[in-house]
Amino acid sequence: MSLLRRWFDPIRSSWFYEKPIRQKVLPTEHGLSIYLRLDDVYSYLAVQQLPQLDEILSDELKPLKVIISDTAAEPPNGMSMDEWRTYSLNDAKILAHQHRFSYDNEKPEQPTPEALKQAEIILRNTPLTGQNFLYLLEDVFHMLWQQQYGKLRTLFVMASQHQQPQNFSERVFEHLPVLESYFEFGDRKYHAVDDLLRLTRRLKQQKLLIDNPIFLIDHIEWREHIVSDAEELAEIHAMHPELDLYIALEDPISWLLLAYIKEELANYYNIQLNVYPLSYHAKDFFDWSLATRLSKRTEVKFTPFCRPTADGTLNMARLFYSVPEEQRVDVMYEILQAVWTKGQDLAFKPHLQRLKQDLDIAHFVDDDVAELLKANDQKCAEKHQPDFPILELRVDGKQYVFNSLYRVWMIESILSNVLEQKYKSDNDAELKHIEDNSNAERKM
Repeated sequence: MSLLRRWFDPIRSSWFYEKPIRQKVLPTEHGLSIYLRLDDVYSYLAVQQLPQLDEILSDELKPLKVIISDTAAEPPNGMSMDEWRTYSLNDAKILAHQHRFSYDNEKPEQPTPEALKQAEIILRNTPLTGQNFLYLLEDVFHMLWQQQYGKLRTLFVMASQHQQPQNFSERVFEHLPVLESYFEFGDRKYHAVDDLLRLTRRLKQQKLLIDNPIFLIDHIEWREHIVSDAEELAEIHAMHPELDLYIALEDPISWLLLAYIKEELANYYNIQLNVYPLSYHAKDFFDWSLATRLSKRTEVKFTPFCRPTADGTLNMARLFYSVPEEQRVDVMYEILQAVWTKGQDLAFKPHLQRLKQDLDIAHFVDDDVAELLKANDQKCAEKHQPDFPILELRVDGKQYVFNSLYRVWMIESILSNVLEQKYKSDNDAELKHIEDNSNAERKM
């Protein structure tokens, strides 16, 4: 396999990168669909955008098809369902804060089974269609996720006693396994929240929107910073934030993530980076189009590459652990750069020796590198995250764990929020000091 990749991957990847990554037109005959689950917190966030989205859809895509499933798909990365729910509730809280969704920030919890049954009957029986149905759908989700069970029961009694199950082609109840809400358009799937902007860009490109889409207005674009004031930056620098990256070496997203953070964020915010390579996780069988699109969005060089095999990733780790600790982040950057932008096959001895010389490594480390990778795997598993890479940011005495290239914006968001809280605490302390002095003067 290594031989085939060494010869063909660099050629194929360069060609793939240069070819247009978008079809001129995606088919519209199946319209636009959204898949939801009543007990999926991402569905709760998604339905809050649907009335606005439906308003600007062209007639060619109407009616928006709503598919409601009662079956959850298996969680990713070996997570249990309880771990997934804990993760998704916390992740949704972060998304809600960033994008101003309605959410129970005090005590988010899963709806009860009884409430879910009542909600489904309400939605099955309602004669409402179009925008009216979407507003009802949003209201029902609010009742479920804000524990407004009294209101929900009132609607349920009305629906069960005075209405019959309806049959609308744009409203389907399924048993199809759905982990988290997503849109489907032109046989492509888009995460309902994370990919909403990508979806609306696609629809706008195909002239399928009658007005400009205005969604997720606090979205942080790549290569943009939300903190630019010199004084505020100095405050963040003084906090000495640290960021741990747990990366699968055969995953191109690891390269895109490390390169973006190192080039764009680390020096800007004075972030101390630490890299923990993982053992081989078969991430070399990835979506080439997704990686290509992300590289162009992040403006990180990508291709020609040679996908690392299990042997290749072990050699990459040997190089990494053969240099002093303070050099390892820079060395990992160079290793991944060689693999993902220069087509180096590090399972091939001449390529390995050449890179070893370039990195000024005289001898490989004597430690059992496979055991070091297993130790990193264990630390990584303890973070209970659904995807790689996994990031842990430590700042101002707190730690924040998140994952994937989709959540890189959280680094800036967290730093900004920590700074805001610091200013608020300082102001509160100053006001209290003034108030105490004023009270003392009155007593005198």
